[in-house]
Amino acid sequence: MTAPVEVTPDLLQGWPLPTIPDDGDKEDRGRVLVLAAGAEVAGATLLTAVAALRAGAGKLQVGAPRSLAQPLAFAIPEARILPAAETDKGELSPDAADELKSALARSDAAVIGPGMLDEDAAGELTLRLLDGEGPPLVLDAAAMQGLPADPGRARALAGRMVLTPHAGEMAALTGRSKEDIAADPLSAARRLAADLKAVVIAKGACSYIVSPDGSAWRHESPTVGLATSGSGDVLAGIIAGLLARGASPAQAAVFGVYAHAQAGLRLSKRVGRMGFLARELLDEIAPVLCGLEAGT
Repeated sequence: MTAPVEVTPDLLQGWPLPTIPDDGDKEDRGRVLVLAAGAEVAGATLLTAVAALRAGAGKLQVGAPRSLAQPLAFAIPEARILPAAETDKGELSPDAADELKSALARSDAAVIGPGMLDEDAAGELTLRLLDGEGPPLVLDAAAMQGLPADPGRARALAGRMVLTPHAGEMAALTGRSKEDIAADPLSAARRLAADLKAVVIAKGACSYIVSPDGSAWRHESPTVGLATSGSGDVLAGIIAGLLARGASPAQAAVFGVYAHAQAGLRLSKRVGRMGFLARELLDEIAPVLCGLEAGT
């Protein structure tokens, strides 16, 4: 197996994102659907949704637990809010799948899972939404945990899914120990990507992005400030926004990891190596991506 390719500005500038014309409209930039947190960490929904827009998506839909629909409508005025069934803990219920399938079908990309805490409900909701049809998907956090029970649902998407596990989540997905994963994250990611026919991001200070055919990229950015609440939600949103714009799952994952890391680096220089907030990453996404497009 070949060594992973280092993610650099030169690499990304030679692999440009799909072109959006200056006179393009919202439809040209794609529609993204966000299915994320419930009552306890509702801010994760905002972080993910705004990150998708900052990455360039043109239209935003948010599937929200009914009790959170109105607050989220005020918090994210750019979004169309889709109230859906919720659990007694205030998270999206598996029964919400029936209400959200039509929105998923008319989206260009979707992200499921950021901030979800109820692994059983999130896993079952995800499985009900994975029927082999629909747009490319980003699965994050608890949304990934249902996959081991029915891996065929993931394989049916034939490479149109991006998974974003850290070492602990990778261990749960593969049945291996966290220590084994940490010792060789690239090998673990390659096995998982091949098994589920998905692009896998093994997250860490050094992140590996692996496609189902074993192609791999490596990006090292030991920015300790990114190890903060909500940071991963921003990454998931960036990737979904890039997918909505027409990037392939592998390209969206590679660009997403780079843009997220560079946003953190910019804040580290301006604010400090620790102490900046996930919400502050949002304002850095567009400048990073625009800088790549401009070659600066």
